[in-house]
Amino acid sequence: MIEEINYNIKQEKNTDKISDGYHTFGELYEHRITLFIALAKILEINANKYSERATWRSKLHSDGSNYDGWFILGLNKTPGEQITYHLPVSQWNETNFAETLDKAPEFDGHTAGDVLNRLKEL
Repeated sequence: MIEEINYNIKQEKNTDKISDGYHTFGELYEHRITLFIALAKILEINANKYSERATWRSKLHSDGSNYDGWFILGLNKTPGEQITYHLPVSQWNETNFAETLDKAPEFDGHTAGDVLNRLKEL
């Protein structure tokens, strides 16, 4: 039965139809986007008190490639400290507080686990 559920989840492209019984995956993803933008905004406001830019955004990866319809919002440019997420380009105007870069900094290879650890260290 679990295999059947996993198969059905993988086949479903509309995350608003997949639920844990309380929230759809689409809702949870929207929460993650909104929470990350709020965190980045708070960090940027606090960093500006000390004349430092904490957040950045770019529509291009460091090599000039991109994912159509997405941009990167990042915290920190330094390798080993980066926290990044791809966000829908529809959210671009909500991130006007961030420094806009022609290309993102060189990706430091961080994993989802690295991002969780780095978030905990903020």
